[in-house]
Amino acid sequence: MIDVAAVRADTPACETLLHFNNAGASLMPDPVYRAVVDHLTLEQEIGGYEAAARASEALQGFYTALAGLLGAKPREIAYVENATRAWDMAFYALPLCEGERIITHGSEYASNYLAFLQQAKRRGLEIDIAPSDASGQIDVEAMRAMIGAKTRLIAITHVPTQGGLVNPAAQVGQVAREHGLLYLLDACQSAGQIDLNVKEIGCHILSGTGRKFLRGPRGTGFLYVSDEIVETLEPPFVDLLAATWNDTGSYTLAEGALRFENWESYIAGRLGLAEAVRYATRLGLPAIEKRVTALGAALREGLSKIEGVMVRDLGAKRCGIVSFDKAGEEPAVLAARLGRKSINISTSTAAYARLDLAARGLSSVARASLHYYNTDAEIERFCAAVQDA
Repeated sequence: MIDVAAVRADTPACETLLHFNNAGASLMPDPVYRAVVDHLTLEQEIGGYEAAARASEALQGFYTALAGLLGAKPREIAYVENATRAWDMAFYALPLCEGERIITHGSEYASNYLAFLQQAKRRGLEIDIAPSDASGQIDVEAMRAMIGAKTRLIAITHVPTQGGLVNPAAQVGQVAREHGLLYLLDACQSAGQIDLNVKEIGCHILSGTGRKFLRGPRGTGFLYVSDEIVETLEPPFVDLLAATWNDTGSYTLAEGALRFENWESYIAGRLGLAEAVRYATRLGLPAIEKRVTALGAALREGLSKIEGVMVRDLGAKRCGIVSFDKAGEEPAVLAARLGRKSINISTSTAAYARLDLAARGLSSVARASLHYYNTDAEIERFCAAVQDA
């Protein structure tokens, strides 16, 4: 069970701001803030290189912390500056050939799908979109039936940016294993609110960010690449950390996921992300998932009682992201109105989820993202503010 009072004591802004996370930047706990600021202070005092050298042991702790969070090995973890670049580094490294096929789902994130389109154009790949089941999540059995001799990759988003749907990642992983397919999972919105174990999920690659539900600094991300496949992957670009220059005619890639890193990186942010992971681990991801899921369900119930409000979340399982709209008030207008009351939400548009929102006839939705530090009283206040004309 999470001690919400203690958590809020580490998050002073909660006292003055009803922060529904924006699905973009959770409030940062004090220990995470201190890890970042203390290192920046050290850089100011002795210089960037010297500060990094002094923090070398703590920097190695990043790999241990992330590996523990995901049920992985430290050598399978890379630090990357954001979730999209982490996903890109792995996807563009996959040895996909002309005529081979990618299976994805209508909930896929826009940046990922744009990458599919670009690689389809460059390499002659084909994209197959698995249908949804009655709940709106990926239909695993229908996906299974789509697999053919040319199918090479399954790539899906665990939790889409536009709603509370949680795709059945482990069931997808089982199918991928049965058919010997590569499996890439975007966990940008799930890491930190859902208990993740890459071995149980069965994915070969998983990408995530620090700034969302992990409550870490912006400009931080991570990548998991399984030892099973890493030696078959050639990163889209390398530098003197990702590879060793043997002589004028050859190089050797770094072992493990380190080949996807850059030598130059945000050191203070990496330390902050490691502390954010340790903070979440101390609270316990099962406890976090249970609380966030319950808060999301409570908000959906409250919103569903308001005249003119439609909750738009799909899926048999739903998380702490809640999407909705209100008749007669555009989502952007609603978000601005709530912002004037110090209530933070955001909007998702069809431009970010063309295969999902546009297919449902929705141009945009309002999106509130709860976290474990939110309270039942805040949910009541939120619903009252949405109801106000």
